[in-house]
Amino acid sequence: MLLKYWVEFFDDLQNIRGRSRNTVMAYRRDLELYNEFQKESSDISRIYDFLNKKGLSKRSQARVISSIRTYLKFCKLKGEKVDELRGLKPPKVKVGLPKTLTVDDFNKLVEASITDNPKKTKRNQMTLLLLFGLGCRVSELINLNLQDFNETQGWLKIVGKGGKERLVPLTDNLLMGLSRYIQDVRTDLTMNKMETSVLINDRGKRPSRVDIWRWLDAWSKKAGFEETISPHRFRHGCATSLLEGGADLRSIQMLLGHSSIQTTQVYTHVNQKQMQEEVSKHHPLSEPES
Repeated sequence: MLLKYWVEFFDDLQNIRGRSRNTVMAYRRDLELYNEFQKESSDISRIYDFLNKKGLSKRSQARVISSIRTYLKFCKLKGEKVDELRGLKPPKVKVGLPKTLTVDDFNKLVEASITDNPKKTKRNQMTLLLLFGLGCRVSELINLNLQDFNETQGWLKIVGKGGKERLVPLTDNLLMGLSRYIQDVRTDLTMNKMETSVLINDRGKRPSRVDIWRWLDAWSKKAGFEETISPHRFRHGCATSLLEGGADLRSIQMLLGHSSIQTTQVYTHVNQKQMQEEVSKHHPLSEPES
């Protein structure tokens, strides 16, 4: 490995900055590309051609460049002279509007999740309710534990990226549904009384990311969707619904666990796009002149 501070950098990422395992692995993949590039050229301006030849999209290239810049800044803190930073600019990426999940789509999935086993049906529906009601990431969903649920005060503790904790208030319906699920359903699904996971897979254990994707894929097909409804669609749908209902951006930011308000602001674009479509559809001056 050509990178001088490889070990120190990843130790800093994981143990000092508290980055998640998935984030650390993403940095590793990006810097392995950088290491491969350095074997071919010392001219940093040629890295864009290198990444293009690798078939990376503009978005993926921007992530790789960002990772390299983070590493080089770390090297600079170590006293190294880093001339590459000046010429290393991320490519411009067109920000696409996130696909959201409508209430109608959600109801179709709830219907499609019904099975011959009433207990598993309740588990399936609770999975969908938590995804849509909390707007959580799939990694946060599968790591929910019984001790994270405060029934008296009506909130769930979610552990997000970098181990950051946030308390998410539950709606009355979700609070009641979760309480009933834990009391009447969950115990019958688990095979180990020591298991602390809120959700239980078909093997009586904590579900994996693969389990959640497999369930959503099956329900999406049964509901007639052309593609699998991803966990992130629920997250976007939750945020968009809250914004349309009058929630402020700061509250949505705290709910989703965004470290920056700029990340949350993408949902204002979604709302503006919908408003533009409604104006074009209904305003009397939107009709073309004859």
